[in-house]
Amino acid sequence: MITEYQQKLRERYIAAPVMPAPEPWQPVLDHGISVGGLLGIGFTVHPDSGHDLVMVVSGAGHGLFDAVTGEKVARDRNPDPDTSTPDASPELTCPGLGPVKGTPVRIAGLFGGGLHSTTPDGWTLDVVSPEWPHDRVILSADGGSHKGPSGGTWWHIFHSEYSELRAAGFSPSGLTLAVATSSDLTLWARPGLHFHD
Repeated sequence: MITEYQQKLRERYIAAPVMPAPEPWQPVLDHGISVGGLLGIGFTVHPDSGHDLVMVVSGAGHGLFDAVTGEKVARDRNPDPDTSTPDASPELTCPGLGPVKGTPVRIAGLFGGGLHSTTPDGWTLDVVSPEWPHDRVILSADGGSHKGPSGGTWWHIFHSEYSELRAAGFSPSGLTLAVATSSDLTLWARPGLHFHD
């Protein structure tokens, strides 16, 4: 039995149109990055530029993308079968490639794990499924309470209608937001405020 509160919340999510993420978030590319057979993604940091990097694990190998520009930094079409998927590691990692070669990268997606759901300065990301199996990604500046109409303090920024959602969340720096489905990767970034532990 669904409560009246739950029904109203469900109706609010269903009524919310997909909209651009608010300032200061900007789409990294005008479209997502196509990745057939995407299994999962993880974040790491470029040792030289300090940019967030997104590692993509798919049935076609491993890829590494600059999360600020969307540029492909490295590609391995034939990773070692023993470490090609994160389930081979208790920490759900795959070995890094390109500029992070030799550094294990935690991967969230089909095999489990997760990305950060909050940033140090209060942004929150939630995945809701009022019409399961179609997931919606909600970005909020109100701590995840999603009060009031969409576009005020919360935004429906992604609707996974055609592909299965694999992972959604922030980089550890809080400067990148990623949504990965079984067919593509969509990134948003915001400028500078570098956070420290």
